[in-house]
Amino acid sequence: MASILAIAGLGMALVAPDVAMAGTAKANFAPASRSTDVRTGTIPAKQLFGHVKTPAPLPPQPIGFYSRGCLAGAVAMPINGSAWQVMRLSRNRNWGMPVLVEFLKKLAIDAQAQDGWPGLLIGDMSQPRGGPMLTGHASHQIGLDADIWLTPMPDHVLSRKERETMSARLMVLDRKRINPQRFTPAHARLIRRAAMNPLVQRIFVHPPIKKYLCDWSRRNGDANRAWLAKVRPYYGHNYHFHVRLRCPPGAQYCKNQGDPHPKDGTGCGAELAYWYSDRPWVRPKPKPKFYHGIPLPRPRPKRHKPKPVLTLDKLPPQCRMVLTAR
Repeated sequence: MASILAIAGLGMALVAPDVAMAGTAKANFAPASRSTDVRTGTIPAKQLFGHVKTPAPLPPQPIGFYSRGCLAGAVAMPINGSAWQVMRLSRNRNWGMPVLVEFLKKLAIDAQAQDGWPGLLIGDMSQPRGGPMLTGHASHQIGLDADIWLTPMPDHVLSRKERETMSARLMVLDRKRINPQRFTPAHARLIRRAAMNPLVQRIFVHPPIKKYLCDWSRRNGDANRAWLAKVRPYYGHNYHFHVRLRCPPGAQYCKNQGDPHPKDGTGCGAELAYWYSDRPWVRPKPKPKFYHGIPLPRPRPKRHKPKPVLTLDKLPPQCRMVLTAR
């Protein structure tokens, strides 16, 4: 921990958490005094959180929003279980709130026992103290998000090398078509089981997967199709599905995203049609302008402004304690 603070150039004192020992342990997450080192306002938060190897020794608490927060008291998902294996161990992203770890274990065991699913391959969850990641996700910052591969678990315990090099299988042919040789009713049963859990707030999948689930549910005469409202089409989820849990009761610093409420109750109508149009995928060209029937030259395209750097000062103030606790 000391080394990462040295790398970051933070001139701040380590703050000891004030933990009440009687009854349920609660940490005093009052904001720590801000450092006088002006560099704390310029160092990317992903550099600070992305290099920490251990969780904050504080009571479990998700802090902030899924894409702007941190995680206290994280627990690790065991890398092997009877119905799951964790992938990409070198990333050290198999951490989360206890409720997330227990959810994944139960989903894996139930899907194997009741849905004929061979077992889960668990992808990225969160870093040991949450926060922004060095690469990849914008979310996964508060220990309530997890990626689950759509590739079934093999029938043997994977070596560390296999977990790093094995590729997940794409489940779609393109942005409009599922691969029927790969995506099966077993996949649909797995996602349905996850979505039916009241802890789950959202599940992100690629648009053709959402369409398959809508059609599959209808063909099978699913009496309760409300679970489909949680399954949201989004870019890039063509080899895994992303599960997001709601903030646990009593998590006073956690900000929920809110439940989706599609107009048709399932998201299988107009919302899905939007993802099958060109609008989400093609940037519209500006309409030409004319002066007395003569086309005017197009203006120069605006220079792309880089997104502002997410620094520690832009995260919830409690994240300073999470980062420095030892």
